Amino acid sequence: MEPSIKSRPVYGTLSPQPGAGHLLIADAEGAEAILDLAKSAPAGFFDAAEIVFIPRASGDRYLAALQALNPARFYEGPSIAAALPRLRQTFATAHMGLRLYLAGTEGLIGQAMQAALEAGIDHASIQTEHRGSLARRVQCVHCKGITEDVTTQPATCAHCGLTLLVRDHYSRRLAAFQGVCINAEDRSEQVPVEEVFR
Repeated sequence: MEPSIKSRPVYGTLSPQPGAGHLLIADAEGAEAILDLAKSAPAGFFDAAEIVFIPRASGDRYLAALQALNPARFYEGPSIAAALPRLRQTFATAHMGLRLYLAGTEGLIGQAMQAALEAGIDHASIQTEHRGSLARRVQCVHCKGITEDVTTQPATCAHCGLTLLVRDHYSRRLAAFQGVCINAEDRSEQVPVEEVFR
């Protein structure tokens, strides 16, 4: 990922931290970050860990390896939207000392972090690592609709149909990049579409 404006999230590399519990949330290739973390995790690390995994297009490629880590709890979900109620409940009942590890796409990282911060999880207790697709979660500033997995520049709003310039400005509150109408002066203007967020 190339450096950009200040609001653009910066990601690190997951590493095991001391804590009373560990919640590892990943989608698709984010599983590789958890498996890499496991190589340096101390004995007993996964005895107090829960893994929440959203396979997406990776199918069952990582399932056996993640389950082989023998976490105390393991959840496989169909989407981040389906997993969010479970995560909110986990955050609401979390005890002091919980460490949160987020890995995978920006959409997953942003939405899981948003839910954690809303629940009062300390930002310093959260680690993030981007792996996999650069597809973006985009909010149309005109209709306020969210379009998931945007890979093109410009993109079409899934709600109002406007052609949006996908900006690097990221809203942590919304867990989304901002999209503004690229042809507001002349809606008939056709702007070439290019796949840039793979």
